[in-house]
This record gives sequence, C-alpha cells and structure tokens, in this order.
Amino acid sequence: MSRLILLSIAQMNRLSPHFPRPRGLARVDDRRVVSGIVYVIRNGLQWKDAPAGYGPHKTLYNRFIRWSRLGVFDRIFAALAAKAGVPERLMIDSTHLKAHRTAASLLKKGLPPRCIGRTKGGLNSKLHAVCDGEGRPVIMMLTEGQMNDHKGAALLLPALPAARELLGDRGYDSDKFRNGLRERGIEPCIPPTRNRKAPPAYDKILYRQRHRIENTFGRLKDWRRIATRYDRCAHTFFSAICIAATITFWLPQ
Repeated sequence: MSRLILLSIAQMNRLSPHFPRPRGLARVDDRRVVSGIVYVIRNGLQWKDAPAGYGPHKTLYNRFIRWSRLGVFDRIFAALAAKAGVPERLMIDSTHLKAHRTAASLLKKGLPPRCIGRTKGGLNSKLHAVCDGEGRPVIMMLTEGQMNDHKGAALLLPALPAARELLGDRGYDSDKFRNGLRERGIEPCIPPTRNRKAPPAYDKILYRQRHRIENTFGRLKDWRRIATRYDRCAHTFFSAICIAATITFWLPQ
C-alpha cells in the first residue's frame, strides 16, 4: 500500500460527510476505494487495470457507478465550491471533449440522454463552466457538442452567484445575455462581435484575466478520462469531471 497514491486523512475528512450512510454490512474502506477511483480517472485506465492495492477493480467500478447514479460526486463538488463564498468575479467559457469509440454512440430512442453530439470534429461532448476570479470552477454543465455558447449561457444564467462582474469571449456577446446579467447585478465584460453597429464598451485590461478559465480547462484535461470521454452514460462522465474539479481546485493537498 505504501506505493499507492492515497487521499490524505484531511482530504477524507472533508469528503466523508457527503458520502451515503452505509446500510447493513460495513462498507469497504472509503479512503482506499475513492483513491482508486481518482487514480483510474486521472490516468485514463480501464477499471480492470487499476492497481491491485486499491482492491478488486469491480469494487471500484461498482462504487463509482452507484454513487454517480446517486449524484454523490456532483454534490461534493457543489458543496466544497460553495464553502468558498460568493466570488466577486466570474468567468464563463466552454470546451469540447472528444468521445472515444467506447462512448461514441448517439442517443437511441427510449434511453437516457448521453450528451454526445456531432460537430465538425466528430462525436463529442461540451463542458460549459463558470469559474471564479482565481480560475476555480463553481458551476459546470455537460451538453451535446453542438450546443452553442448562447444557449449554454442562458441555461447557466439562473444559477450564477451574485458576483460583481463576468468575463466572457465574443461567443457570449448578445443583448439578451448582457441584460440578464445586469438584472442580476452583474456587469458583463464581453468584447462585442465585429458585426455590431454600436459596439458596447468593455474593460480591456480586466478582460486579460480571462485566460484563467482557459487554464482551468487545461488542468481538467490533464485527467486522461476527462480529455477523452470513455464513459457512455452522461451522469458517469459528469461525475468524473466533478471528481477532477474537486481534487484539482477544491481539495487542499
């Protein structure tokens, strides 16, 4: 076990209050199993290739699937992000995540949505994210790859915290989105599209900070099972994204 990468006791103390309560027999060691799940997602392994020290790979897989269906990892991400308080600055953007052949099948009638769509780059999903001023994700949403940024922004708008300002690229330039932000007391810092007859002003110095959300996507894609989608079900893939975001940005080492 000494060679394994395990979550620290302090990290587990922050995670464990959000775990489901065990029923009946005592659960297999949470620290070892959750660490094994993190290891598989970070390194892009098949579950059967997980190091034996984490225990049977079926235990890792079953725990991940069961807790994904219960929304455990989603709630952990949301709870830890909320503990940071309301950010003064927000940033919004999206990125495509390529679907591997094991996940690359379009929705069939009667099955739950998979959030996989067809674009010029092939079959992929799209991760929409809102980050704070430090580049830490506070809201995330998974959609089909062909969903445009305007629609994604409209879906995220009601969930935005009461920040002072929001940075976004030209893909988010629309009067409807700008007005929606101002109604919530958020000042948009979004460069206008080139075809605007009366382009609105924006703070060009402040806009330079938007690179932080690009860095966020880069750090999330360092996790191999995030950069390439292997999971067929949308809820399991989104759980993997929540795990990566939680460990990378919201769980001190």
